[in-house]
This record gives sequence, C-alpha cells and structure tokens, in this order.
Amino acid sequence: MRMTRSHVTAGLTVAICAAFFSASAQADRAPLDWLNSMNAAMRSTNYEGTVIRMQDGNAEALKVARSVKDGVILERVVAQEGNGLEIIRIGNEVHCIMPDRKSVLVEEWDEQSALFSKLPSSEMRIGNEYDVAIVRKERVAGREAILLAIRPHDEYRYGHRIWLDTETSFPLQTQLLSDGTAIEQVKFADISINQEIHASALEPSYSTEQFTWLRQSSGHQGTRIETPWRNDQLPAGFRAVGAHEETLAGSDEPVTHILYSDGLASVSVFIANNSGDLVAGPAYVGGSNSFSVERGDYEITAIGEVPAMTVEQIATSMQQP
Repeated sequence: MRMTRSHVTAGLTVAICAAFFSASAQADRAPLDWLNSMNAAMRSTNYEGTVIRMQDGNAEALKVARSVKDGVILERVVAQEGNGLEIIRIGNEVHCIMPDRKSVLVEEWDEQSALFSKLPSSEMRIGNEYDVAIVRKERVAGREAILLAIRPHDEYRYGHRIWLDTETSFPLQTQLLSDGTAIEQVKFADISINQEIHASALEPSYSTEQFTWLRQSSGHQGTRIETPWRNDQLPAGFRAVGAHEETLAGSDEPVTHILYSDGLASVSVFIANNSGDLVAGPAYVGGSNSFSVERGDYEITAIGEVPAMTVEQIATSMQQP
C-alpha cells in the first residue's frame, strides 16, 4: 500500500485525538481517585531504579529493585555510599545486611516500606483535617507525573506533595512539608516500571554465611490489649486505632503501645514503668519528633512523623488509669 499525504494526516489526527482524550480522562480524575490508584500501585508494581533520599540537609543515593510474585514482595535496597547497607525483603521477613559489622539483622515487616514514609490511605479524612488538590503535570525521572498537594488545616500535622506516574499511579517523588518547606524527600532519579526484574537484582551482594545473624524477636509486634490509658485532648482528627503490649529490643520489660492516627499522620505512645533513666523533653530526627515525660510511676514517650507540638500535646495529656 502506497502511503499518501492524506494517510499521514489522518494518522496524525488519530494520534492527536487519542492524546487529547487520554489527557482529558486524566484531568477528569479526582484527587482521591489518584490516591486510591496509588495505594493499589504500591501493592502490585514491579520497579527498578535509583532513588535520592534527602533528610536533615543530607542526601543519599539508593539502588532499588522490587518484584511482586503471587502476592509476595521481593525487594532489595542498596546504599550507594557509607557502610554499604543492604535491605533484602522476602514477604514480611527483612534482612538488614551490615557488611562493615559483618552482621545481619532479621526483622518482621508488615505494610512498612523501605523507601516511603506514611502515604495517605482511604481513611484520611479529606475536608476535615486535610485538603487534597491536583496542582499540575510535571516530569520526574523522565516520566510524566501528576503533582498532588495535601494541605493540612492546622499546625498539628505536616503537608505532603506526591508526584504520581500518570501511566501507573506509582509515586515517583514524595515530599514532607513543614510551613511549605520540604524536610524530607524521596525522588527517583531513574526508574523502570513493570519490566521483568531479574532474580540477580534481588539477591544480596555479599555472602553472609560467616556473618553474625541477629533476629528481632517477633514478640515486638505485640499482643493486642484493652488499655485503661486514654487521652481526651488529642489534636482534632486523631483517634486511637489500636493498643498492644510489646517487648522492645534491648529490654525484657513489656510496654503499652497505643497508636493514634488521623488517616495519614500517626503517633505512637509508649508507656512503661518508670526506670528513673528517662531523658524527658523533645528529640527529633528529620521529620520525626518525640516527646518524653514522667507521670507518677510511669514514663511516657510519644513519637511520630508530625510537628513537635503534636507529640508534646499527646504525651503530656495522657491520662493514667
């Protein structure tokens, strides 16, 4: 068949129309639809690439590879600088390989991500504590992305920016914001999405046969309990979502762990018998803040990826049984 000018024009018209309707369909998607698609993508997307993670003014490069097979997460994260830390994940079992110490720490993870901080779920109460809006289209790691802005209504929680791949809804970049300034960021410099991930990309770089293996006791996951501890002065939107009795690493003494959440931000409160060694007051690492206080025979520590005033209010307003 001989290609004529009319054939070329028709082909270009079809391509332009297809692109127009695709863009229109994306524009018609509500912000919550994007967030729901993001949560699905986080559970099922295979990817491989390079991530730049920034915190406290410091940047680190990570090589990452992740595959989901029959619902089982296989993941490898390798620090490109420093001590060469590698994280190998098979399902809920995670091996943190520390080659400089010739040791491997084995932990149990559930929904925890090796890359991303807390991302919004369907429980986030839009319109009450947060507003979410589509800002614009940009490019991240060479891919087209939709920028979503999640803005808090008060000073008790951080804001978020999330760049979602328009094809898959996978987060290509995330920022945690305090007063409009990014205090933590995760950004892919390059990424391959939903391509075949070779088995070698998910295997450790080191032979760990001669390493010391340390296993985090599964008891730290805790036993669900009903606790008489309560808090009637929580910041708006926060509520208790669970309480457990746990044994933390390095201690034989059980503690009560109460988790408070507004559907996006979460604060963990740990209540233990007063040891006399508590360092009271605030502390922070990146976007995570903590506040500790003594209350009679108990010591209370609240910690979360929230502003300092939030953990202080929650810790100091816990009510004894």
